[in-house]
Amino acid sequence: MGVTGGQIGPARSRERFLVGEPVEGGVRGPILDSWERCRLLGISPDETELPFRDDFDPDSRLVRAAGPVLDQLGSRFAGSRMNVSLADANGIVLQRRFGEPSLARSLPPIQTRPGFVFAERFAGTNGIGLALADRRLCQVYGAEHFAERSQTNACCATPIRDQLSGDVVGVLCFGYPHSYEDPALTVMVQQAAERIERRLMEQRSARERGLLQAYLDTLERARTGEAAGDGQPVGLGELTGTGPDSGPGGGPVLGLAAAGLDPHDQMILKDRATELISSTRRAALEVALPHGRRVTLLSHPLTSGSGVEGIAVEALLSSDSPPVHHLATAQRPVAAQQPVAAAQRPVGTAQQPVAAARPPEAYGSGHARPVRGLVLVGEPEVGKYAVAARRRLELLAEASTRIGTTLDVRRTARELAEVAVPRLADYVTVDVPEAVLRGDESAAAPGTDMHRTAVHGIGEDHPFYPVGMRVELLPGTPHMRCLTSGQAVLEPEVDAAAPWVTQYAEHSRGILARGVHSLISVPLLARGVLLGIATFYRSEDPAPFGEDDSWLAQELAARAALSIDNARQYTREHTLALALQRSLLPRGLPEQGAVEVAHRYLPAESGVGGDWFDVIPLPGTRVALLVGDVVGHGLHAAATMGRLRTAARNFAELELAPDELLTHLDNLLVRLDREEGDGTAADGTGIDAGIGTGIAGATCLYAVYDPITRLCTMARAGHPPPALVDPDGTVAFLDLPAGPPLGLGGLPFETAEIPLPEDSTLVLYTNGLVEGRHRDVDVALDQLRRALAHPDRAPEDTCRAVIDAVAPEHPGDDIALLVARTHTLPADRIATWDLTADPARVSEVRAAATRQLADWGLDELTFAAELMLSELVTNAVRYGSEPIQVRLILDRALICEVSDGSNTAPHLRRAATTDEGGRGLFLVAQLSQAWGTRHTAHGKVIWAECALDAA
Repeated sequence: MGVTGGQIGPARSRERFLVGEPVEGGVRGPILDSWERCRLLGISPDETELPFRDDFDPDSRLVRAAGPVLDQLGSRFAGSRMNVSLADANGIVLQRRFGEPSLARSLPPIQTRPGFVFAERFAGTNGIGLALADRRLCQVYGAEHFAERSQTNACCATPIRDQLSGDVVGVLCFGYPHSYEDPALTVMVQQAAERIERRLMEQRSARERGLLQAYLDTLERARTGEAAGDGQPVGLGELTGTGPDSGPGGGPVLGLAAAGLDPHDQMILKDRATELISSTRRAALEVALPHGRRVTLLSHPLTSGSGVEGIAVEALLSSDSPPVHHLATAQRPVAAQQPVAAAQRPVGTAQQPVAAARPPEAYGSGHARPVRGLVLVGEPEVGKYAVAARRRLELLAEASTRIGTTLDVRRTARELAEVAVPRLADYVTVDVPEAVLRGDESAAAPGTDMHRTAVHGIGEDHPFYPVGMRVELLPGTPHMRCLTSGQAVLEPEVDAAAPWVTQYAEHSRGILARGVHSLISVPLLARGVLLGIATFYRSEDPAPFGEDDSWLAQELAARAALSIDNARQYTREHTLALALQRSLLPRGLPEQGAVEVAHRYLPAESGVGGDWFDVIPLPGTRVALLVGDVVGHGLHAAATMGRLRTAARNFAELELAPDELLTHLDNLLVRLDREEGDGTAADGTGIDAGIGTGIAGATCLYAVYDPITRLCTMARAGHPPPALVDPDGTVAFLDLPAGPPLGLGGLPFETAEIPLPEDSTLVLYTNGLVEGRHRDVDVALDQLRRALAHPDRAPEDTCRAVIDAVAPEHPGDDIALLVARTHTLPADRIATWDLTADPARVSEVRAAATRQLADWGLDELTFAAELMLSELVTNAVRYGSEPIQVRLILDRALICEVSDGSNTAPHLRRAATTDEGGRGLFLVAQLSQAWGTRHTAHGKVIWAECALDAA
C-alpha cells in the first residue's frame, strides 16, 4: 500500500471517527475495533505517554530464543530504515534491532532501552498492541495508528506462541516507512516468529534431556544397592527417544516391551504416567491392564544438573509371563515403536491409587523378583499440558454426542452450554437473533434483535440476563466485537479497569461481583451464516482463559452452530410445510344439513406430513366425507396432499361412486409418480427440486351419506376403518373391504353401503392417531372405543376427548380426525311422484308441484319450479325410459329431481335461431343456481337447485 492509500483515506476516516461521525465503510474492522477500545480507554491521540517497567527478565527464555533470530534480521535489514521489536505477552519491548543505528537516536529516550510498554491500552492502535489484542498477524498503516506520533510509519506484527500450550508469549513486530511496504514482509515476519517458536521448544527439549540424564545418573549410583531389593532396571541399553516426541511427558519408554508389555499396554502406562507427572509429587499408582495384569507406577521427583525440577515415572513389573492374549501380536523392538499421546487413553481401563508400592521381598522365594522400567520423564507443567489436551479431546468427543440431539435451535443452544460447564467454563450464555429462531437467516445488523436463548452455570443463581429476554449488545464490548469481526474474542482478564466494563458498569458490576474474571466470546458461524454468539465465563477457576481454551470454545461453538443451522433450516422447512399444509386443508366447513361436523389436525413433531380431510356438499342434500394420508413428511408430502385433495373434490363434483373416485385417485398418483420419477412433468419441464421426486403412496377413505335414505356408501384404499357410534353408545369399527393403497395401480376397489341410525356418529381418522413405533394398535383402538362411548357429546367435544385420550403426547406422524353426527331429512319436506312415459302426465306434475310449494309457503318460486319441472319431465318422457320419478326436496334450497331408467345424459347447447327446440336446459340453467346429472345403478337423475330467496 502506497502513501496515498495508506495515509489519506485512513486520515480522513480517523478525523471523522474522532468527531463522532460514522466511518464503518472506510476502515478495516480490526482497526475500527481498536479505535473504539482506545476511545473507551480515554487515550488522547496527541498526548499518549508510554510507561516504563523494570520488572521483566532480560534473560528470559523468550529473549534467549529470539536473540539469534533478531540478529539475523538485523543483518538482513542493515542499512535500511527498518526496525525490529520483540515484546512479551504484556506488550513490554524486550529487544530492538535497527537497520540504521542512527534510527535509535531519533527516538524518545524512553524507547532506546528495553522496558517501555507498547500495549494498546497505553500506546493506542499499533502493531504490537493489535497483535496482542487480536492474537493474529496484523498490519497498521500511517493514520491507522491512533497516536499521532506513530502516523509516519507502517508496521506488521505477529504473535509468538508456546507450541506446547498455544499461549501467546510475545510479539515480533517490523516497523518501516510506507515506501518499504511489500507483501514479502508479512511472510518474513511469520517465518521469523516460527523460528523463535521452534527455538523455544528446543530449550524445553534441552531441559528434558537434563532431567533424563539426572535419572540415569541416579540409576548408576543405585547399582550398588541392587541386593537391597531395589529391583533390576530392565534394558538400560534400550533407551530411546530423548526429545519432546518421546511421549506427552517429555521422556522415553525404557524396556517395557522386554517385560511383555505390548504397545497397547505401554500407551495405558504412559497415559497414567502423564497424570503422575502433572501432580508434582511422589506417588504410587496401581494400573490394571487388559487381560488381568497389574502394574504399579512410581513417580520420583528429581533435579537436573542445571537446576530444572522434574518427575520420573517408573513401572514396577513382575517378570512372570503374562497371560496369552487372544489377539497376540508380534513384539517389535522398542526403538521401532512409536510413542502414543496421552490423549489416546483406551476406554474402560481401571486404575487404583495405593498407599505404597509392593516391596520386592513380599514376593518370597517362590516368585520372580520384580523389575523396573522407565515410562516417562518430564516437567510437571508439560504433564499438565498433556492432561489438559486429553481432557479437551474427551470434551470434544462428548460434545459430538451431546450437541445436536434434536432439530431444535433452543435445545441445541442449551446443550452447548451444558457440555461446556464446568469443564471449560463456569457460565455460558448463548444469544441468537429472533430471525434464526423462526428459521430465517439473520438479515439485520450484527447485535440487533438478539435474544437470550440459553444460559447455564455452576449455580442457578447467576447475574446474566434470563432466557427469552431481548439482549442489547453494546459497542466496544467483546460480544459486539466478536459479532462484527466474525472472530473469537478472548479477554483473559476482565476487571474493573477494562474500558467496556467501566462504560457499562451497571450490568458489569453484578457479573464482577460473582468473581467472573475471564471470558471468551465466540461467533456461531455455519455455512457462512452468522447465527448468534456464545460467551464462556470463568469465575471459580482462578486460571484465566488461554489460547487453548479459546480454540476449544471455537470448536464447541462450530459444532453447535452446524447443529443450530440444521435446526434453523429444518424449522424453516417445517414452517413452510405447515403453512402449505394448513393452506391446503379446509379453512372452514361448508354449509350443509346432512351432518354436524368437527375436526382436528395435529402435525407431527418430526415434520409435517400429508394427512388431510374434507367435507364436500353433494346435490340432493347428500354430503361426502373424506380422510387421507400421503406417506412421508415435508414439503413434498404436503404438495402431494394438495394435489390429491383438489383432485378428490373435482371427482366428487362429478358425483362418482366411491370406488370409482378412488380408482381415479389411484391412476392420478401412478401418473404423478411416473412423471416425477422421470424428473419430467407433464409439460416437459423438470420437477422442482424443492418438492422432491418420487411418491411413496397414500391411503384414503371416502364416504357419501344421504340424509333422506340414511345410507352411507363407503370405500377405502388401505386406510383404517371408520368408527360408528350408535345413539345408544355402542361403538363399532366398520368392516369395510380394505382395498390397496393409492399408487399401486391396476387393483380394484370395493364399495360398501351401510344404513346409519339417526343421530349416530361417524368417526374418520388417519393412522397417526392409533399407530406408532412404541404403541400397540389394539390398545390404542380400545382407548378410542372408550373415548367415543359417549353419544350425548357434541362432535366438538368428541374431538377434544379423542385427542386427549388417544393422541400421543409427542406425535411421530400427522393426525387428522373428522367427527360427523348424522341427521335425517324429515319426510314432510320431501314430495315424490311416479310417472309413466306419457306426455299428458307433464301437466299433472306441474299442478301437483304447485300445490306442494303452496303448502311449504314457497308460492314465489312456483313459476320457476313449474318451468324447470316441465322441461326436465318432458326430456325424461321424450328421451328417457321408465321408471320415471319426480322428487321435490326442501332443504337449504329447493331441489327438483327427475330420474329415469336411461343412462344417456343431456348436454347444454346453444340453439340456433332456426331451431325449433334445444332451449330447455338453457332455461333450466338460467332459472336455477346449479344443475347437473348423476348416474345411479338404475339410470340417471337430472337435478336443479333453486335458491329460496330467488323470488
